[in-house]
Amino acid sequence: MLEKLAFSQKQRLAYIDFCLLFKGSIYRQDLIKRFEVGLSAGSRDFNLYKELAPQNLEYDVKQKRYFQTSEFKPLFDHDAKRSLIKLANDISDGFDAIGDLHFPVEAPSSLNVPDIFVVAKTVQAILNERALEINYTSLSSGSGKREIVPHSIVDNGMRWHVRAFDRKTESFRDFVLTRISNVKLIGNFEFGEDSNSDTEWQRMISLQLTPHPNNVKFPKAIEMDYAMKNGLLTIDVRAAMAGYLLRRWNVDCTEEATLKGPEYQLWLRNRASLMNTSNLAIAPGYENNSPAR
Repeated sequence: MLEKLAFSQKQRLAYIDFCLLFKGSIYRQDLIKRFEVGLSAGSRDFNLYKELAPQNLEYDVKQKRYFQTSEFKPLFDHDAKRSLIKLANDISDGFDAIGDLHFPVEAPSSLNVPDIFVVAKTVQAILNERALEINYTSLSSGSGKREIVPHSIVDNGMRWHVRAFDRKTESFRDFVLTRISNVKLIGNFEFGEDSNSDTEWQRMISLQLTPHPNNVKFPKAIEMDYAMKNGLLTIDVRAAMAGYLLRRWNVDCTEEATLKGPEYQLWLRNRASLMNTSNLAIAPGYENNSPAR
């Protein structure tokens, strides 16, 4: 039946579908405002959507709002990788709700593709300030249930992860999206579990990068690659993300630029900026027990 509909109506139905999937709810006025249609036309679209997918939504009379049901199955194919890229860049192709609000997604990746329903539930939790019950498989402890309170989805350069408060360890951590399964929305977040309490997420540090003094014969080439000024590139980055950036760019983080190999074309000049920052085991050459200068 979808194939027989006009493109404009399919757009509106896809918008309803997308809002239910990623936001968990939609007001009738959202559709009317987005597509500048009348009240009667908007009502017809919702009636048609209910006819095509009656199990997907339920109407709350008090809130005058449609909510996603537990039996929800998308009416349209929302590709995970394309959706993440569009969410990260606020790109809309007319078949989604992107651009209506700021989604907590940063920097797209093409290296792995998380499950679309895991992404959707995570985004719902962030936008609605909810906690999630998940099954998480880690390298150290295997599979188990966790309660997390997510606040941002991030590409660390190699894979997608969600930054969240972990109620098990009572700390903010990174959870790889592809290792998450059996996602369920539970209660609201509690005091100290939101992004404002994530000190390493809120703290910005400046990294001073220069061409590697020992591995690069012609530093001018590196200066041009990274648009350096006077042989220096200064990048402000969240403390929680510093280790990922340093690994992705293969930045030598040793005190005396002692890492050898053509892959190390950059050196971190102000190593002291990394003090009191966790998750640096992945930063090339950085050792927590060595003094920073």
